[in-house]
Amino acid sequence: MISLRYGSMKMDGNIFNGNSINTEQILALPNPLGMMPANLSVVPNSMDMSMVMLGGMYAPTDDITLMAMGMFMDKEMNLSSYKPMMGRDFLGKFTTSSSDLSDIAFGALFKLKENDIGRWHAEVTLQKSLDKNELKDEVLTPMGMNMDMILPYGMQISDGATRLVLGFTNVSNLNDNWSFGNQLRGKFVISDKDWSFGDAIELNSWVQYEINSSVSLSSRIKLIDQDSIVGSNPMIMAPVQTANPKNYGGQEIQLGLGINLLTSIFPGHADRIGIEFVLPIEQDKNGLQMETDYQFILGYQKSF
Repeated sequence: MISLRYGSMKMDGNIFNGNSINTEQILALPNPLGMMPANLSVVPNSMDMSMVMLGGMYAPTDDITLMAMGMFMDKEMNLSSYKPMMGRDFLGKFTTSSSDLSDIAFGALFKLKENDIGRWHAEVTLQKSLDKNELKDEVLTPMGMNMDMILPYGMQISDGATRLVLGFTNVSNLNDNWSFGNQLRGKFVISDKDWSFGDAIELNSWVQYEINSSVSLSSRIKLIDQDSIVGSNPMIMAPVQTANPKNYGGQEIQLGLGINLLTSIFPGHADRIGIEFVLPIEQDKNGLQMETDYQFILGYQKSF
């Protein structure tokens, strides 16, 4: 099987320890990364992130499936700069962006059990984040100057770390039309450089209703628990929340609503198209972070 997936995420506004916070309140917060300026002076307004994932799966036996995947990422953030002292006057808006190949992964699925009721399998994957962690762009500083600077962690395409991904999935059939499933998946850093995004645990629970042989609807709840960034880059020192490694990770609960279609686009087995819209239910993020607005996912699969 080959698969192609496109994902888009929109972030708008900011939250502090899970609660909404406005620009004036952000500008009153201290800058923890240096004495000058004493307070945060650059505020993120919105961010758009898109991902394109190309994957392939091959089953040499009935019990083992080999997997490979590569991901390309594109990020764009809109920010505002303010004077560091006195009236904190507005200086202007600017945009930073980055895009490149993010990571590659190789893994395997192991079938643990399968019967008429359902199936269980385990996943072991090695994921390598590529060395795209010192990308630069032009920023408007609180001094009113445009400078090329290393972008904060959230705008970097990757962190250069190697991760071990472990997962367990169960899918059960309730009847001819209804099925449900659960997946527990963890990503653990086993090797990094100066810094890396934190370890993460994800739990997905979903239910699917098959309308007919070609169309099914799905709904899922996703729980995410991620640690903050480990380590730091001493060159990332801007007076903006995204430059602070502590302002990453946290807990989130998301609701996803999707539709899956089986159709004939290319010769051979049926083509599968999946569309999902994801909304945040709870965002208890660490420290000061941007607020997730929504996610959109479009996927295509072709089996041989």
